[in-house]
Amino acid sequence: MTFKLFALSGVALSTLAMPAFAQTAAPKPVPVAELVKQVDIPYSEFRLDNGLRVIVNTDRKAPVVAVSVWYNVGSKFEPKGKTGFAHLFEHLMFNGSENAPGDYFTYTKQLGATDLNGTTYFDRTNYFETVPTPALERTLFLESDRMGYLLGAITPAVVDEQRGVVQNEKRQGDNQPFGLVEYKQVETLFPAGHPYAHSTIGSMADLDSASVEDVKNWFRGHYGPNNAVLVLSGDIDAATAKTLVTKYFGAIPKGPESVVPVAKVPDLPAPKVETMKDRVSNTRIYRMWAVPGLNDKDSVALDVAAGVLGGLSSSRLDNALVRKEKLAVRVTASNDSFAQVGMFSVYADVRPGVDPALVAKRLDEIIADLIANGPTADEVQRVATQNASGRIAGLELVGGFGGKAVALAEGALYSNDPGFYKKQLATLAAETPAQVKAAAAKWLTRPVYALTVVPGARDAYVESTPPAKVATAPEAPVKGTRGALPPVGTISDLVFPKVEHAKLKNGIELVYAYRNAVPITQAVISFDAGVAADVPGKLGTQQLTLDMMDEGTTTRDSIAIAEAKERLGANITTGSGQDRTTIGMFTPSANLGGSLELFSDIVRHPKFDPAEVTRLKNQQVARISAELTNPQGLAQRVLPKLVYGAASPYAKGLGSGDAKAVAQLTRDDLIAFQQAWLRPDKAKIFVVSDRPLAEIKAALDTRFGDWTPMGAPGTKDFTVPSTPATPKIVLIDRPDSPQSLIIGAAPTSLVGTDELLPLLAANDSLGGDFTARLNMDLREAKHWSYGVSGNFRRAQYQTPYIIGAPVQADKTGESIKALQSDVKAFLTTNGVTKDEFDSTVSDAIRSLPGNFETAGAVLGAMQQNDLYKRPDDYYASLPQKYRALSVAQLDAAARAAIDPAKFIWVVVGDASKVRPQLDSIGLPVEVMSAASVADVR
Repeated sequence: MTFKLFALSGVALSTLAMPAFAQTAAPKPVPVAELVKQVDIPYSEFRLDNGLRVIVNTDRKAPVVAVSVWYNVGSKFEPKGKTGFAHLFEHLMFNGSENAPGDYFTYTKQLGATDLNGTTYFDRTNYFETVPTPALERTLFLESDRMGYLLGAITPAVVDEQRGVVQNEKRQGDNQPFGLVEYKQVETLFPAGHPYAHSTIGSMADLDSASVEDVKNWFRGHYGPNNAVLVLSGDIDAATAKTLVTKYFGAIPKGPESVVPVAKVPDLPAPKVETMKDRVSNTRIYRMWAVPGLNDKDSVALDVAAGVLGGLSSSRLDNALVRKEKLAVRVTASNDSFAQVGMFSVYADVRPGVDPALVAKRLDEIIADLIANGPTADEVQRVATQNASGRIAGLELVGGFGGKAVALAEGALYSNDPGFYKKQLATLAAETPAQVKAAAAKWLTRPVYALTVVPGARDAYVESTPPAKVATAPEAPVKGTRGALPPVGTISDLVFPKVEHAKLKNGIELVYAYRNAVPITQAVISFDAGVAADVPGKLGTQQLTLDMMDEGTTTRDSIAIAEAKERLGANITTGSGQDRTTIGMFTPSANLGGSLELFSDIVRHPKFDPAEVTRLKNQQVARISAELTNPQGLAQRVLPKLVYGAASPYAKGLGSGDAKAVAQLTRDDLIAFQQAWLRPDKAKIFVVSDRPLAEIKAALDTRFGDWTPMGAPGTKDFTVPSTPATPKIVLIDRPDSPQSLIIGAAPTSLVGTDELLPLLAANDSLGGDFTARLNMDLREAKHWSYGVSGNFRRAQYQTPYIIGAPVQADKTGESIKALQSDVKAFLTTNGVTKDEFDSTVSDAIRSLPGNFETAGAVLGAMQQNDLYKRPDDYYASLPQKYRALSVAQLDAAARAAIDPAKFIWVVVGDASKVRPQLDSIGLPVEVMSAASVADVR
């Protein structure tokens, strides 16, 4: 990028007057091989007589153990007419077993489990939770019970319930912009009958047809111990693991061996070009190929090719189509590797007003150039460094969706090698441009699936036709045969890291905590700004300013910044909440010096190049248009003004802003915002690192200690009275929606600095947990939704209560009535029960060590304590505070805070189906088109 001189206003000149060239040289990034050496997960393994493979990783950093069970069964095993069965069965595994009847989450909640869930994909179904060490024995009992003692708990009612839940999960995904693309992708890339030729969620018709005997046969055929891998990672050793696993899993008999289906990588007979319509804001152009799976020698090379094309921030597609030629507003490329095949995908979102044919032509040319000439050595190394950095960060978690247990289980199940992740990293670090070029030439020159998605009405949605319910006699409860649940030992309270305070030379406060589980440093500069600081009449100014921060400094252009981050394995992000605006940094500590130099350059010396401002404005306007096609985006643009009142500074939170205002923003507007709000006298720096405070402070002093504010600081005015809307229903018409998104919002008199603990504890029973009443009613009892939640949206000066409920379209009105009834009952005649109270307190205390397993969680807690004026040891004091609560306190707090008569309802759905359902609710109904939401200011 070339730099040009411009006629600058006085404001602009003052920005360039900062000491941009007084920086010391940054150290060179460490070689990627050095980073790869830091990725290591020691393990041992054994196998029970019944075939269960057990892998153990000892990690004593926290008193928790991740329990992860992976079954060798996924959607690729499903025969014709049974699509979606693997995933449906995953849901059934959470509905109780013979010796632990009822909802599985009621048991894990008593244990204080964190990072718990189950997932299904083409190759596997897995179940996982992280529990306090003294709760491990009971957890192994529960997991073994659903492995070996499930069939008696599967009833017609349970199957009907979870069938409805899964179908609403499907509707929720299908309801998103581009939500139908995956079906086209797998059905086109793979021939009919191929194991990967249908989506994991399945078809409505096949889900409708699932019977009790079908799902029982699925269990019998696939859920034996010899078809599973159990990983224990954390505060456990191999000898203890063998004793406990043998005790609880050893008696489960072997089952049939899952026969992995043959799944060759198919070739399309010829290129296939197709166009589909969707209610989207922009045209998206896809290029897709079926490619080899992760065990193929070309898999890693294809990962690199995807990174170079559209994965890196400095990717070729980003640089050409987005930055330089400005033909697209977003591009990406990915290589999704599965056990036997993969899918290589590239797409570009066409910039409004640009000819899609031109974008398609350039997209194909850039792909062809990579195939013909390969990547550079520097590009390969940048991809490898980013990957290794992410892997290091993943070592901090023992379980969850991406921790150590996942790495070991994936390797064991897919590659028969728990250490396969290490081989992949070594291959990545040694990858050469020639290898990447060869793999791209081999696989990406085959016939392509070229799909273009254009704005337009969708085809008619294929809905479910559930089978008629047959009256059956009530089934007698299954009598357990394994005795009582094992006891849970004494669980120690949280030991929160010591928080230390210091000040830089210019007075900026530094808040620091030491964590050495992984060699990573995370830092956040938190500015007293947030949504409340956005500019009236120019909403979106803050977002555009933040987006511009890493798009060029006075010494680096946007490509140089992106490449520098990649060489360092660093990530620099921006964000804003209601009250604070943040610029954050993540880096391997080995590259701390170089990352801090780059971080300070971005924070202190943004250039706001006029050409880049124009480009980013176009991207932001396109993003706003996309928000107007998304159910959540539409609701969140309408809700703030209703619940906070038009005069509240929080009412300015309209997604990415006002499109008309953003289009008119100037460079001077952005500089003015930056100087008023992103300044040292509004900043605090929070750091969690494995490097000592003295080193961190010295490094920050070098980069930020001489930073001084310029001009007058910005101010936020919360003194103007603001009146929320009166209760009503606002229906936003979004045609062709198979679901309605319901948002219920109740204003309160609460402020963020209030002591909300009794209220949050009470809400755990109403809307704050999976087992809370709102979710259990609409999801589990009525199966009208995939999930419902209710929470306080805590901010410094206003804290409303917000319910979110995506429901099937034909149950919209009844769902609102059910929510109203549940809330009213909870706040009047049916408050917190003793069992709910005991479960809430137990979970809140016991889950604390798991909740603060990572440095990122500690970093967030430090910022929350600062914002709400709480002491540094607040989280360590929570066990004592929870133990002092009572049922009466919780009921009183909830009833004082929430008035069920004040709820305002926003519904996003197909008005032709939804509007008639709302008349009987008894509230005024306003209908607005999705297009008109753009003008809500």
